[in-house]
Amino acid sequence: MQKLPKILLTGAALTVAAVVVARATARPKIQKIATSVKSEKHFSSSILLWVRPDKPREATMARWKGPHAKIIAATEGFEQYRQLHFREQNTGLWPATPGVETAIPASRRVDGVAEVTLAGLTSPLKGKAQTKLAYADEVNLFQRTILYAGLPGWSRWYQVAPAGTVVGTRSLVFLRRREGASAAQFRRFIDEELAPALANTGSLKELRTQNFMAWKKSLWDTPNVAHDNAPADQFHASVLLGFADEAAEKAFFSQPLLESLSQRLALFCSAAHAYQLTEAPTFVEHGQNLTAR
Repeated sequence: MQKLPKILLTGAALTVAAVVVARATARPKIQKIATSVKSEKHFSSSILLWVRPDKPREATMARWKGPHAKIIAATEGFEQYRQLHFREQNTGLWPATPGVETAIPASRRVDGVAEVTLAGLTSPLKGKAQTKLAYADEVNLFQRTILYAGLPGWSRWYQVAPAGTVVGTRSLVFLRRREGASAAQFRRFIDEELAPALANTGSLKELRTQNFMAWKKSLWDTPNVAHDNAPADQFHASVLLGFADEAAEKAFFSQPLLESLSQRLALFCSAAHAYQLTEAPTFVEHGQNLTAR
């Protein structure tokens, strides 16, 4: 067997080394952050909702909080069910960040989220009958609904404040994974870097994160309601932030710390849509249907 010239072998080795270095630098490393704030893992899903434009928004939101909430709350297998009502005008609270879409497009502006936390793996099977009633009522309120589901443990609730602390206002941030970042790497960034950094700020009264599985229309394909969700519009995680009041919320989004955090965010995320909430009523707590009282 003829030996290759030494110069060719050296060139090949350098080429391989260059490829290895390029691959290593293409994906940013997670900067794992330590925190003393404890967290609980949960099994949660979020349904993003767009109200019908042909009906008064205030009346629709009231019906969602009223009759529709009673239908959902009667579903078996829930640990918690609450609604996140967004302000009608939301342009995006997250500060402008190079390379990250922080301005919320008006054409995809969400009106609210149904936040459901399940008691266990078999919970989805227990609520099939009640879910059919919810399916039938959706068309009366919404023009589009999009379900983002997560696996058990992909939702985390951080104990940033003592139990019973009043949360005066909230904001919810939807995050879109940057192309090139793997799903596993993105989840690690949320759990090991972003969430601990937020928990350590000391500014929050509530902190929850959800990592989403890849979106599938078949998981929530209700009749007579749109479920269009192009890849460019899809999200891969959400972060819920709770504050003492609106002044604290405003101060949080304008603090210098968020600038450095945004620089790290830009390495993993291509969009950060931060919505301001008006309220977050709870209808099931610790498995108990509060609407039945």
